[in-house]
Amino acid sequence: MIVNGWRIYFIKRLFGQQRRDLQVEVRKLKNTLPAEAYRTHSTVKLYRAIMVAIKEKIPLDPFASHFALTGALKHYGRVKKMGLPDRYRLFFRAIQTKEYKAIFVLWLGYPRKQGDKNDCYKVFTKMVQRGDFPSSLDALILDSQED
Repeated sequence: MIVNGWRIYFIKRLFGQQRRDLQVEVRKLKNTLPAEAYRTHSTVKLYRAIMVAIKEKIPLDPFASHFALTGALKHYGRVKKMGLPDRYRLFFRAIQTKEYKAIFVLWLGYPRKQGDKNDCYKVFTKMVQRGDFPSSLDALILDSQED
């Protein structure tokens, strides 16, 4: 998928799997719930908010200050609020070269409990430090799937 000139990818083993799991759950809900209950279900609203962030909000300017992280995570961005429930964070990396513009959606983090060892920022930092996400554009593309 290309939006505003940005090619959008999902890291297969992390966000790609999270997205597939959410899609399966949303489809089940659509087949079992009445229309109004389906539209207002928290899982459906979460999935919709994630896809709006990916297709509309991030590609407007993935380097915008409201996405920016600092310190060891300065090469990464995250979506908070913008329709996502408060406890969720959608982490991504944008890379722009003269020839290529790419956004890699990495991981949907939760819960957001500041100070907790399972705080999504601490977990994401550990993932980065372990090398769970390649650093080069070519390696990221190999580790990803396009929508």
